[in-house]
Amino acid sequence: MDIRTYMEAYFEGVIKIAQTIDKNAVEKAVKVLLGIKNGGGRLFILGVGGSAGNAGHAVNDFRKLVGLESYAPTDNVSELTARTNDEGWDTVFEKWLEGSRLKPADGILVISVGGGNEEKNISVNIVKALKYAKETGSKIIGLVGRDGGFTAKVADAAVIIPVVRDDMITPLTEAYHAVIWHMFVSHPELKTSNAKWESTR
Repeated sequence: MDIRTYMEAYFEGVIKIAQTIDKNAVEKAVKVLLGIKNGGGRLFILGVGGSAGNAGHAVNDFRKLVGLESYAPTDNVSELTARTNDEGWDTVFEKWLEGSRLKPADGILVISVGGGNEEKNISVNIVKALKYAKETGSKIIGLVGRDGGFTAKVADAAVIIPVVRDDMITPLTEAYHAVIWHMFVSHPELKTSNAKWESTR
C-alpha cells in the first residue's frame, strides 16, 4: 500500500467512526462524569502504554477545564515502579487506588484499546482495579476499542470505538480516545472554563 492509499484509508476510517460511534453511550458517559463532579468525587484515569500518555493528558484537561479533581497512577513513576517491583504489575492500579482511599463518590475512567482480559493475560492490572472499584461502589467509565473487554462488562458507561479496519484498530482507537475526552472536557455541562484559544476570541 503506497503512502497516499494508506493515508486515504486512514482518514476514511476516522470519518466512519465519527458516523457510527454510539452517541447514546457518549451521552451516558457525560452524565456519569457530571454526577461524579456534582457529588464531589474524584476521577482516577487508568491507561497502559500509549493510553497512559492519553491518561496524563486527560488528567490535565479534567483538572484545568472541568475543575474535577483527577489523577493518573502512571503519572507517578516512583510509586508505579515501586509497587511493580514490590507487589507486581497486575495489582499496581488496585493497590494505588486502595492507597488513595477510593470512595463511592469517586469515578474510574479507563482509556484502553482492549479494556482488559484476565483470561488472555492482557491489561490484568485494569481488570483488578475495576473489580476493586466495583467493591467500593465507585462509578466506572470506559473509552475502549474492540469489544470493550472487561471494562465494557462492568462499566456504568462504556464508549466503544467501532472497529472499521482490522489493520488500524490501535491507531484509530487511541486517536478517538483523545477526540472523545476532549468532547467531555469542552462539553457545556461539564466545563468550568474555556481553553486558552477559546478565551482569547
